[in-house]
Amino acid sequence: MGYNKNVDITKNIRVIEWLKSEILTAVATLFQLLVKGVQNSQEAILDVLANIILVTYLLGKRLGVSFERIDEKLESKVRLGIVEEHKIEKWYGDLSKLLDYFKRTRG
Repeated sequence: MGYNKNVDITKNIRVIEWLKSEILTAVATLFQLLVKGVQNSQEAILDVLANIILVTYLLGKRLGVSFERIDEKLESKVRLGIVEEHKIEKWYGDLSKLLDYFKRTRG
């Protein structure tokens, strides 16, 4: 029984389409939770945010981008936001806090 590359490509395309729909569904769920109010939905919001991040990594992998490259690009964007004094950084310092978190957890 030979390896059929067309089956693998078709399977990969289906997985990519499924992951795209998962992201859309998760974002829609997040919006619904936010309409209801954050205080009563904290655990559900945490679950949805984690799912969005997870599916994003998996979609990147299916598109040929390694987890490491995603992390590197994310850290690069955080650093750029700090240098350019993005509003979220100016108002809250969130990008600096995120960069500190990356440094602590990634060694």
